[in-house]
Amino acid sequence: MHIEQIRADRAGLEEYARIPMLVWVDQVLRPEMPQNGLGGIRFVQEAVARPYWKDLGAYDNPLQLPGRFDLSNWALFLARDGGRAVGGAMVAARTPNVHMLEERDDLAVLWDLRVDSAYWGRGIGSMLFAEAANWSRQQGLLEMKIESQNNNVRAAHFYAKKGAVLGAINTRAYRGEPDIGKEIQLIWYLDLAALPQAGT
Repeated sequence: MHIEQIRADRAGLEEYARIPMLVWVDQVLRPEMPQNGLGGIRFVQEAVARPYWKDLGAYDNPLQLPGRFDLSNWALFLARDGGRAVGGAMVAARTPNVHMLEERDDLAVLWDLRVDSAYWGRGIGSMLFAEAANWSRQQGLLEMKIESQNNNVRAAHFYAKKGAVLGAINTRAYRGEPDIGKEIQLIWYLDLAALPQAGT
C-alpha cells in the first residue's frame, strides 16, 4: 500500500471518482439542547432503527469540479494497492467562490476523504488525512476545515481523534434537500500549527 499525490486534472479525477464513498449508518449523534440551546449542546449517540448505506459520492461528482472551480490550488492524494486506487483525499485552498473557504487565504478544506469499504480498518484513512494536513501546512495555511454529518458517527470520532475541534453545528444546513433534509451539519477545524513536525 502506498500513497501518492497526483494532479487534480481530468485523468486524476476520473480515477478518484471510481473509489466508492460509502457510509454505513447504524448510529446517529442526536443533539440535546436544554433551554433551546442556552443550556448548551450535548450529543447523544444512539442506534438507528433500520441501518442503511449512504453513498456520499452521489452528492458531489469530482468530474464536475473543473467546470466549477480553478483547481490550481487543490491537492489530490490516492492510496493504491497493486496499482488500483482504493482510497483518496482531496484538499482545496485559495480558490475563489468556494464557500467553505470563507474567503480566507489561510484556510484549507478537506473536500472529501474516501476509502473503499473492502479496505476499512487498515489505517488508510489516517494516512490520507495526514497527507492532506501536511500538504495544507506546507502551503502556509493555518487551519484545515472539514464537513461531516451527525449520521456519520465514525467520521465524527475519527476527526475528533485526529485533533480537529467541532467549530459549528448547523441543524438546518440541508433543509429542503431530498433524503438528507434532517441531517445535521458538523464543521470541524484542525489547527495545522499544532501538528507534530515531520520526522519528530
